[in-house]
Amino acid sequence: MKRYPAYDPPEYVDWKADPAQVRRFDETLRADPARRALIDRLDQGFLLDLYAGLVRTRLIDITLKRWVRTGVISKAWLSTGEEAATVGPVHALNRATDYVLPMIRNSGACNEMGMPVADILRGYLGTADGPSRGRDGHYGDPSRHIIPPISHVGDMVPIAVGIALAGRIHPRIRSSAHPPVVVTWVGDGSTKAGVSHEGFNFAAVQKVPVIFIVQNNQVALGTRLSQHHLPENFEELPEAYGMWGASFDGNNVLDAWAAASLAAERCRAGDGPAMLIANTFRMGGHATHDEREARATFPAEGFAEWGRRDPVGLYEAWGVGRGAWDVGRLAEIEASVEEEIAAAEQEALASKASSIPDPATVLEGLYA
Repeated sequence: MKRYPAYDPPEYVDWKADPAQVRRFDETLRADPARRALIDRLDQGFLLDLYAGLVRTRLIDITLKRWVRTGVISKAWLSTGEEAATVGPVHALNRATDYVLPMIRNSGACNEMGMPVADILRGYLGTADGPSRGRDGHYGDPSRHIIPPISHVGDMVPIAVGIALAGRIHPRIRSSAHPPVVVTWVGDGSTKAGVSHEGFNFAAVQKVPVIFIVQNNQVALGTRLSQHHLPENFEELPEAYGMWGASFDGNNVLDAWAAASLAAERCRAGDGPAMLIANTFRMGGHATHDEREARATFPAEGFAEWGRRDPVGLYEAWGVGRGAWDVGRLAEIEASVEEEIAAAEQEALASKASSIPDPATVLEGLYA
């Protein structure tokens, strides 16, 4: 895809596929027989849908970063470098019946569950016709089974468990032969929240159909993983709660999809919750206001290494290399997504000009 020198991480601006990383991408897909069997059955249409999802998520981030630089908004929370850890699992779901509870860095789950891009942008602008009617910068759409995030990290874990439990016992929510699968993401830092532990344990004991994705991007705010987590990884965390677990390459959208697909199958079969460990890296600050702090937190070599593993670029190179698609088809998809986002941006900016929240409505929708 195109690169944007003013907004992309510097490691992405002149990005070229590293043959060793492309081989690693392919080897990952072949390492687990169960995942490989699923991937081998995918058709080109599905593979390209995943590509469109990655590009859409990246270009929304580019739009938000441009808005910050031009004064439209004050800051934004981006998923640059982590798109695959969100896009892959969402495409493993039945988006008509299953639920997602994204963190703010998993905004890609919103667009991939069918939420219009204009509504995502309205969420940042705080317009009265936006998803939260201007009340909160967090956004979702319950009608599309997207539950907005809570800013207190870790709190989405018990809510996901509650939805999964309700889906098992409540006929209005259980709209199909199987209860809905519920997916939420948990940052490496928010695994330390007591509420997360309570939710994990309750889910395991009750065997509810929920998938927890521990998104290990190596840092919590400005605190490196080694400063808040004693083991080098989270491989043993699922076993601690007695639930099935697996790891996947958080920069490999197909590995993410396949791991989530296997977890969803287990949930639908009544085998209880699953915990997936997504190993990835945040190619920027906690938000756009602390980019300098992010660069001071890790050595330049770390950014360079993860920069070679751009989820969008590697997926492009893998597909072209194995003849799954040609560059022209990818360019067509990118152009279509660009048009979609440009139209959404104009729509959202028009809302900013015409749909300012009325102060008289400030108490509407309060329950406590």
